[in-house]
Amino acid sequence: MAAANCLVANDWICGEYLRTRAQELTDATLQHAGITAASVLLGLAVAFPLALLVRARPRLAGPVLGLTTLLYTVPSLAMFSLLLPFLGLSSALVVTGLVLYSLTILVRGVLAGLAAVPAETREAARGMGYGAGRLLWEVELPLALPALMAGIRMATVSTVALTTVGSLVGRGGLGNLIEDALPTFFKAQVLAASVLCVLLAVAADLLLLGLQRLLTPWTRVRAAAGRTGGA
Repeated sequence: MAAANCLVANDWICGEYLRTRAQELTDATLQHAGITAASVLLGLAVAFPLALLVRARPRLAGPVLGLTTLLYTVPSLAMFSLLLPFLGLSSALVVTGLVLYSLTILVRGVLAGLAAVPAETREAARGMGYGAGRLLWEVELPLALPALMAGIRMATVSTVALTTVGSLVGRGGLGNLIEDALPTFFKAQVLAASVLCVLLAVAADLLLLGLQRLLTPWTRVRAAAGRTGGA
């Protein structure tokens, strides 16, 4: 009875809400994670060739970076309104908007990673007969991974937050629950959805950090050698 009373009293923390709405919370979290993952992956697929284009033709850096920054400043309501005639009220509308928002972070992240590769490393690889493609995939990209992954982590956390705005068209994952609860100020739902959104961002960041450590074992060796040398 006491547990049920927390719903009647509209308490912020209510175990009965979590018990009775567990499936709804799970579905919203999965939708939120799916939209976030799709947006970041598609954003990276667009940002990577854009960054390579900018590196090959530096005079395009200003227009490309300026455009991606401009897109990031467009309010979400205006962005979705502009895309609505082409994509309708669908998940594609939200994902496309989030991809456009992610570009400013991802393009700069790829460029920063590639710029961090030592020039002497490139020259040594060219001296060993590496062509442009092989140099990129086998030398530059592995060395650029720490900076690149930092950009992906930042874009992912940002996208987790921005996905909630998709509730404007009913495709906002946990944002849908927050928007539905606000008119009646359903405290337990607002708090539960907000906490899950934060936990999702933290979990995604930790997962990407673990992936980064797995893909760059030499950074751990270097750090361990540094500590040993310092001792």
